[in-house]
Amino acid sequence: MSAPELAPAPKRRVFVVDDHPIVREGSAQLINREPDLAVCGSAEEMHSALQTIDALKPDILIVDISLNGPDGLDLLKNIRAKDPNLPVLILSMHDESIYAERVLRAGANGYIMKQEGTDRVLIALRRILNREIYVSDRVANKMLRQFVSGGPSAVHRSGVDELSDRELEVLRLIGEGHSTRQIAEALHLSVKTVETYQCHLKEKLGLKNSRELVQYAIQWPARG
Repeated sequence: MSAPELAPAPKRRVFVVDDHPIVREGSAQLINREPDLAVCGSAEEMHSALQTIDALKPDILIVDISLNGPDGLDLLKNIRAKDPNLPVLILSMHDESIYAERVLRAGANGYIMKQEGTDRVLIALRRILNREIYVSDRVANKMLRQFVSGGPSAVHRSGVDELSDRELEVLRLIGEGHSTRQIAEALHLSVKTVETYQCHLKEKLGLKNSRELVQYAIQWPARG
């Protein structure tokens, strides 16, 4: 008498948050080919993501930093306020030296740049689902050096490192060409509040005026 066949393990459910339809579709095609993973849904901005995540109860999220309106870091903080244990992989076009440690401190389980190969995304997902943290070897080595030396030296911190999460979000939106009013509407803030953030940015980055701030914001992703 032959032994009964074991039923295949259920696929782990992945939810994708990205404001580019092509990226969402490409991620779904990549993940759905895998025997142990499947995309259960997607969203393009924070508010619809939060509603759909509540309904679908995915096993893991892939979240882009750059979203329409509040960014992926805002979404991560909202998720952590509701569920401290839901695994989250942050995917971004921005250099990891700018965001990796910041998103890990905010509760992300991993960070990967969009320039990485698709195989690395799958590796990151599986490691995180296995309760590990995923970052590149470069980030891991940098964090280990900081730990051994007792933390990052303030002397070696760049101006961007000194920014709050909200200030960094405003800087990114300025660099993408949004006006002060557009930024206020996207982040649900008053124009006066955004102007205050812009003043803080100029002060912390050592910039003289708004023109220099715009130039810096356009160029800063390349500085990492």
